[in-house]
Amino acid sequence: MSITLEKIDLLRERANVSYQDAKEALEQCNNDLVEALVYLEKGSKLRPEKKTYCESKFVATVKDVLRKGNQTKFVIKKDTENIINLSVTAAVLITIVATPVVVIGLPVALLTKHKIKIEKNDGEDLQINKVLDKVSTAVNDMTDKLRNEVSPQTEEK
Repeated sequence: MSITLEKIDLLRERANVSYQDAKEALEQCNNDLVEALVYLEKGSKLRPEKKTYCESKFVATVKDVLRKGNQTKFVIKKDTENIINLSVTAAVLITIVATPVVVIGLPVALLTKHKIKIEKNDGEDLQINKVLDKVSTAVNDMTDKLRNEVSPQTEEK
């Protein structure tokens, strides 16, 4: 009985081997597909299955997000001094692990006139920084106004 291309393709699909290995296994096993699989298994020629498109696409997407997160920095500054300079990935992980600290820390940072920025390595200005600047300015103005109302400055005589 001759070896058909259909059997070779079927064996290739199941065993993840080359055409040559599939043909050789079928020849050695008298065209018996099950015996050919056993033959390939004994010869350690079976290869692990290739990842499906969805799996590889998901992994690629996760890697891309992590790469971008590592290239983008979360920065908290006081005047010109960097107080915190972390990758966005690290900042997200810290937020997940220490949520109460972050929930308390960010408003305190704003109330103490710290500036929060997101910076890319290439220096590209991000739209969110405009929003963060507006929030920071509003909080600073409110803090100054409250401070002046609580302890009004005395005029010099």
